[in-house]
Amino acid sequence: MSGRNRMDTADESARASDEVESPPELSLDDIYHLLQTKRRRDVIRYVRDGEEPVRLRELAEQVAAWEQGTTVENLSSSERQRVYISLYQSHLPKLDNHGLIDYEKDRGVVEATPQTAQFDSYLEPAREPDPSDQWPRRYAATIALCTLLVGTTAAGLVPVSGLVTTGIVLVAMSVVTGAHAWSTGWLNASDWLDA
Repeated sequence: MSGRNRMDTADESARASDEVESPPELSLDDIYHLLQTKRRRDVIRYVRDGEEPVRLRELAEQVAAWEQGTTVENLSSSERQRVYISLYQSHLPKLDNHGLIDYEKDRGVVEATPQTAQFDSYLEPAREPDPSDQWPRRYAATIALCTLLVGTTAAGLVPVSGLVTTGIVLVAMSVVTGAHAWSTGWLNASDWLDA
């Protein structure tokens, strides 16, 4: 009988340690709630890429730099402080409570947990502006030419009616937008047929 009690106690302690180590299963609503804030997504993205724990100050600076579209060196102290405070008081405790990160508030250290990697499919990579993207220039050129056409038509320099000018502007913008959608794969006929 005493052997049975020892076994029961061992089983209970094993179950208790399993419960402590494995974070609770998150519902899809919980996942979306946790990831609804870009700042929390940036935290997860940053800590999952690091192999070692990161200091809160370093994390806050990088998140602030991403938000401002600049480098850490070019941040103002108020930009750093605003992100630091919100991470310290709100975002990091929430992510820690759900097992997404391990946040040691006293030491100011944050690191990824095994559950952090499960959120990769929900996170888009941090994007830097692509300097080779020509589409903003194409749109700007189209708008400039359309504005020139409208201006010359309004001034009477071009013998075209306003209705024809409007049609030309609409066709030009439609062509550029359609070409952009086609080049990015957004306008793919097979995707529309499958829907």
